This record gives sequence, C-alpha cells and structure tokens, in this order.
Amino acid sequence: MTVDLRTRYLGLELRSPIVASASPLTREPDTARRLEEAGAAALVLPSLFEEEILHEEIQLNRSLEAGSEQFAEALSYFPTVESFAGAGDRYLARLAQIKAASGVPVIASLNATTAGGWVRYARLMQDAGADALELNLYHLAADAERTAADMEATDLELIAAVRAAISIPLAVKLSPYYSALASFARHAVQRGAGGLVLFNRFYQPDLDLETLDVIARLELSRSSELRLPLRWTAILRPQLGPAVSLAASSGIHAGSDVVKALLVGADVAMTTSALLEHGPGQLRTIEAELVTWMADHEYESVTQIRGSASQATVEDPSAFERANYMKTLRSWTTPRERTTA
Repeated sequence: MTVDLRTRYLGLELRSPIVASASPLTREPDTARRLEEAGAAALVLPSLFEEEILHEEIQLNRSLEAGSEQFAEALSYFPTVESFAGAGDRYLARLAQIKAASGVPVIASLNATTAGGWVRYARLMQDAGADALELNLYHLAADAERTAADMEATDLELIAAVRAAISIPLAVKLSPYYSALASFARHAVQRGAGGLVLFNRFYQPDLDLETLDVIARLELSRSSELRLPLRWTAILRPQLGPAVSLAASSGIHAGSDVVKALLVGADVAMTTSALLEHGPGQLRTIEAELVTWMADHEYESVTQIRGSASQATVEDPSAFERANYMKTLRSWTTPRERTTA
C-alpha cells in the first residue's frame, strides 16, 4: 500500500509532516544538508537573540573606547569601524547559505527584546531568503508590576508589528503558561500569526552546590513530554479551524509520536532531541515507522489522519480537559495492588 505523506504548513507544500526544528544541527550548512538528505520536510533554524547582537556591539564599543577618557591621543589609535560582522550578520549569512543549498523550506527564527529588533531582523531574514519566519516568544513574567494582560498585550503588539513588516508566512512559538491560552492563541491569529508552534520548551536553571553558582543544564526531551502539546493541539484545532497551521513540538521521538500529533490536528511534528541523540538518520526511522503505522491502519494520506482525534471528533471531548485529570488520579494503583490483582 502506498501512502501519501504530503502536508501543508504555513502555506508551504511539504513532502512529509516531519520537520527538523531549531537545534545546533540546523545551524550549520553541512548538518542542515544531512538533515534534508535524511528526510526532513523543512528546516527551522535556531533563534537569533537580540541580546547576542547588543552584547557584541557593547563589547566592541568598550574595547575601542578603552583609555580614551584618560589619554586623548588614544582616540587616534584605531581607525573608525565602518562595519562590523556581528551575530546578526553571521546569522543572516548562514541563513542565505543554507537556503541556497536547500531543496526544502527554510524557516528562520527570531527572539528579540524590543519592537525595533523584532521588525528590523524579521525584514532582514526575509531578505536573506527565509521561506517563513518563526517568532519565538520567550520571556519570563518575573516583574510583579506587570499583569498578565500587560504581558499578553505586548506579545500581541509584537506579532502585529512583525506581520505588517514582512510578506512571508509567520508562525508564533508559544509558551504553555498563558493564563488563558486558547484566548491568546485566537488573538495571536487575529494579529497575523498564520500558524502556532506548541510549545516552547524552556530550560530551567540549576544550582552548583559547591560554588552556589546558577548553571545552565540541558536535558533532552522524552516522548512523555508530547502530552502537553497533544492536549492543546486537540483543543485548539477545532477552535482555530483548518486555515491556521499547528505544529506539535517537544517529545517527538518516534513515528508513533508523529501519528499522535497528526491525530489531534497538527499539520507537522517538529523534532530536535531525537536528532541530537541519534543523529540526522533518525529521521528515516521516524518516517518509516509513520508509513508502517499508516499502512497497517489503512490510511492512505496524512490528510485522512489529521484531526481524527481532536476534541471535536473524539467520543469523550472532556477527556482533554478536567475529566482526564480525575480519571488519571483514580487509575493509580499501588505496587501491592498491582501484584495481587
């Protein structure tokens, strides 16, 4: 039985629903090429962070101005720097290089801190050849003076500003922590998001007990983390309609994970940790498992699968909401009960 894996995401025609999301593997042209050869339907580049750009510019200015206040002649030691290839320039150059060598859509990613940074670099990424842009809304609501409404209003203004500045498709990668996620998702679409990526996977800081330093600790995802994107994809698909693209992200490690994402209504499944752990060739395994499942269950296309188990189509819609919580708690048995059952 031949199965049709084709899907559409952000208006882009993809050969399959399996997308290589942002990671060190999509940063470099060589590994990006290997991902495409292994079957990636699209490539999402790592985010360009505005802080990286500002940090380099500040460090350069400090270096050039060092000693100038004490020694007037120091001003003549260095020529005026007309141009500086910083983090933003390097990012755009790699984007252009990867796009020129790629036969699949290349999606740029941006995480800025100011409205000007979002708009300026969104335009530059479009000019560098990006087929679409992913806004990575990553920030911590740690200011007690700012309400949830304040934070959401800022995010929606950013989405609208970027949408007005570019013509390529726009996706927004969301946090799961909005106080009224379904409402925010709808407003994000109304402000110009053509698709939503569910979800941004945050890396939590840890402590070194000897030095008491706050340290970064990277832990790869596991398939169990897919449950949160599954729940919200199932809830949002019938509310947002088929015109809005949905990408399931976090916990995509096997073909069965892709199937689950499609069943609840995702257009694509984005994978990172599985590729970092097993290499680009893992894409072939994931796709083969997807094809096998479809053939075994007599599905001829991805279109047939999509949304078959969303909240609008399952027998018990409440299973995606509060009822699932109660059933899960009541299903627990102790090890002694399991052995005597």
